[in-house]
Amino acid sequence: MAASLPIPIFTNLQDLYQNLGTSLNHAERWDNLAKEFVSRFGRKPAYIARAPGRVNLIGEHIDYQLFGVFPAAIEHDILIACAPRSSPEQPGNVVADNLHRKYTRQTFTPTRIPTLGPVGTEDVPKDAVHVEGWHLDIDKTELRWESYVKAGYYGVLNHFFAHNDPNAHPIPVDLLFTGSVPAGSGLSSSAAMVVSSTLAFLAVNGLLDDNNQKPKDVITKGSLVQIAVENEKRVGVNSGGMDQASSVISLANSALYVSFFPKLSAQPIPLPGSNDARNPGVPSATFICANSLVVSDKAVHAKTRYNLRVVETLAAARILAVRLGLHVGPREKLTLRGVLARLMGENEDGDEVDEKKLAEGLKRMATEVECLRPEGATSELGVTLETMVEWSGMGDEAFKDVYLSWVDVEATHFQLYKRAKHVYEEAMRVLRFREVCLDAAASSTSETSVLEALGSLMNESQESCSALCECTCPEIDELTRLAREAGAYGSRVTGAGWGGCTVSLVDATQVDSFIAKIKASYGPYKDLEGDALREVIFATKPSSGACVYKFED
Repeated sequence: MAASLPIPIFTNLQDLYQNLGTSLNHAERWDNLAKEFVSRFGRKPAYIARAPGRVNLIGEHIDYQLFGVFPAAIEHDILIACAPRSSPEQPGNVVADNLHRKYTRQTFTPTRIPTLGPVGTEDVPKDAVHVEGWHLDIDKTELRWESYVKAGYYGVLNHFFAHNDPNAHPIPVDLLFTGSVPAGSGLSSSAAMVVSSTLAFLAVNGLLDDNNQKPKDVITKGSLVQIAVENEKRVGVNSGGMDQASSVISLANSALYVSFFPKLSAQPIPLPGSNDARNPGVPSATFICANSLVVSDKAVHAKTRYNLRVVETLAAARILAVRLGLHVGPREKLTLRGVLARLMGENEDGDEVDEKKLAEGLKRMATEVECLRPEGATSELGVTLETMVEWSGMGDEAFKDVYLSWVDVEATHFQLYKRAKHVYEEAMRVLRFREVCLDAAASSTSETSVLEALGSLMNESQESCSALCECTCPEIDELTRLAREAGAYGSRVTGAGWGGCTVSLVDATQVDSFIAKIKASYGPYKDLEGDALREVIFATKPSSGACVYKFED
């Protein structure tokens, strides 16, 4: 299984480049980063850690409710050159530099706290992010680039140093970053930053070296995903795991069906029309990413957007379970996937899920979810906090403690019905998308009919993201409309939304004409040429996931 594989460590750049795709000049970027590291730090790097961004083909805002999603890693990525530094007087000290001029050099050192007091004491400041035994400041009110670096560091400290010998410390390290994943674009630059940072700290501390690890301690792709999910929560984003899984587990030339229930699993799925010996000359299904140029920072706006959707769907799950007469623990945060499992009698501790049974359950939930619609409601479907608490069957204090004490949200009305309806219908679309791809790989189905089927599902997803999840924006809605008019089989928002990118399914032979039509019709693109245009709209091939390059001594 893909999640159980170890993190790839390359010592030959040619082998590494072959795993990354072909449309970007990878060799030049990697070589330039290594040379610049020597210029700035006076020695060559020991490693380069890489983590790609991702495009989610379908399945938005459902991963944190433990439903499967369908992303693919892209060739655009974050690279970190790193090397240990001899500085015994500052154990664990980090110097983090960035090739981009707008990001200034940062220096920080984790401190070990012998005994943690309650938050707000003199030893642990009220606004500090902390883990047992270690302290690093992460200011979530003014998010900075190094916050993601610190978040990655926390995972390594917490998992590999916090419970060890108190005299054991991580070694000092120099880091140099570069990235081609545009920030706030919906292509998951934040997850790529956290994953690559986590990998860099693991590498320089010798934690990826099989010779230093017992078999049970070998870090797999799945365990890296779990650490990275924990890490990104430290910057204030309650991620469901899709971004990290696709950045870590993806394989070149395949999309990834990522499932989170009953445990993390990832299945590479060939996209229709892949060139192979059986179908020579058949054009690939090409996905084009287009940046709306509306920046949406998941962490900065989390309390009214991303985190609010997490709370709304969790509250909807409890209330739905109560109304369906299902068992739910007094303080249990049941997910919408968990509600379906209990309704269908699934084994929540099992190893595998029957996809046919899951599809039957989702079809049923399309009806059951109507019980969340407020009585007599027509257009206004939201409910107040007081009504939500009443429907939950919990007292006010217990509800706020379970659902609101751990996350900042801001809303006058909570859209329980809309969010739950979106989640169940979107989960069904993901299953159908997967089925179409698998059927196409196993049969001689017409390429055009396959692309039309996939495109139709993408268009339905966009409509649901706009009307039910309400995670788009006018520019995204316009860009997806223009994409369909320009010949795309389907087009939808990708990523958290409220800006960022769209992804469109286009015949490979029409890529250039499609981009030209979008340039001519989407206002913010009209004056862009050359590299500036290629940075905001581009075709991408599915790339391999995170890896480490180790320099030879």
